[in-house]
Amino acid sequence: MNIPVIDLNDFLSGDEKKKQDFVNKLGKAYEEVGFVAVKNHGIPDDLIADLYKYVQQFYAFPTEKKLKYEIKELAGQRGYTSFGREHAKGYEAPDLKEFFQHGQTVEDNDPIKKEYPDNVKVEEVPEFTPTLNKAYRNFEKSGTSLLQAIALFLGLDEHYFDEYVHNGNSILRAIHYPPISGEPKSAIRAEQHEDINLITLLVGASADGLQILTNQNEWVGVTSLPEQIVVNVGDMLQRLTNNRLRSTTHRVVNPPRELWGTSRFSIPFFLHPKSSMSLACLEGCINEDHPKEYEDATAGEYLDERLREIGLKK
Repeated sequence: MNIPVIDLNDFLSGDEKKKQDFVNKLGKAYEEVGFVAVKNHGIPDDLIADLYKYVQQFYAFPTEKKLKYEIKELAGQRGYTSFGREHAKGYEAPDLKEFFQHGQTVEDNDPIKKEYPDNVKVEEVPEFTPTLNKAYRNFEKSGTSLLQAIALFLGLDEHYFDEYVHNGNSILRAIHYPPISGEPKSAIRAEQHEDINLITLLVGASADGLQILTNQNEWVGVTSLPEQIVVNVGDMLQRLTNNRLRSTTHRVVNPPRELWGTSRFSIPFFLHPKSSMSLACLEGCINEDHPKEYEDATAGEYLDERLREIGLKK
């Protein structure tokens, strides 16, 4: 499926017509599909290459070495989460993946720092943590620009989201889907789900497999060109906009049999606001045809509920 392609340079160009065209195209895509491909996204190619290189080095470790970086009380929010611990909401079977999560590093003495656990440093790959940090900042910057465009589309002040995502609870997740060694019980590596956050930014995975569910209730594969990233709406933004912007259901399927022996790596950035942000439906998204669909909640309350539903928090 060719999802809509937008150029972030148009939004940042200073040309008001290009900027408005970008806002309209992004908003329309998020109302109708929930996914866009973004070019000139601001995450350098060499940084993406380094990210995958060090992530693959980490996952080449034997299990006992990786387990050293799994800290159960952090509920998967920092460090390593071993194979089979997470499942999709509404499903008991675990996803066929392991992952490593890297979170916010507060650098400006903001008291919110006490809300965030320290990131887990991998001693055996010295460049791993600095590279995750650098990528995190680049994703955060690009994501903030995209949220500014979304704010304009919704009739809000352009910088509506800025204060919420500065020092927000965003997560960079490095996922490894190991090779399939025997007849799998399911054709699914990651069961159908919607993301929890505001938006997700995904640099090209190392293999195909991502599918989205269309309005016609059909599963279609999503591919982006190497110079693009895929950005989708999460449940927090769907909730905030009272379903005006769609959090699209997606999944990761197993490769063809001849590729069972290969790994799949994927590195999404889940852009979360501060836990105190209200997700109460925006007044401008509520009318007679679209009555309010959700109870008021903060981002922190909603995240806590979802982490319990997917098995990461007890």
